[in-house]
Amino acid sequence: MARRGKSTIKPIWFILAGILLVAAILGSRLFLSSTSTPYRTTPLLDVGAYMDNANSLRGNVYRIEGEVSEALAWSPSSGRLFAVTVDSGDDVLPILVTTEFNSMNIQKGQVFVFLLEVDDKGILRTKELTKA
Repeated sequence: MARRGKSTIKPIWFILAGILLVAAILGSRLFLSSTSTPYRTTPLLDVGAYMDNANSLRGNVYRIEGEVSEALAWSPSSGRLFAVTVDSGDDVLPILVTTEFNSMNIQKGQVFVFLLEVDDKGILRTKELTKA
């Protein structure tokens, strides 16, 4: 009677499967951990152009990332006015956080990404904001 050979899984297949598994895990962590910018399709606010003539930017929507440096004013009907430091501390912009965001706890030193609209008077009003 002829003997049948044993069909065993060779150790090389375990090693290859382990390498592929580790590569898949590392690749997914790299892909998921890469920080994507919120509102990335919205153009950045040109701070210099805003400082020169805010009226030329009226009606447009921009994004900006900045650190809250201090609270300037509060109005129950309009919202809260903050001084926000942008461009590595070079410029400070006044940003009006509207009443839609009254439930958010915004404190000095926190960094936010703002989606802003320049209103008819040249004031920067928040449409959305996300903590960075």
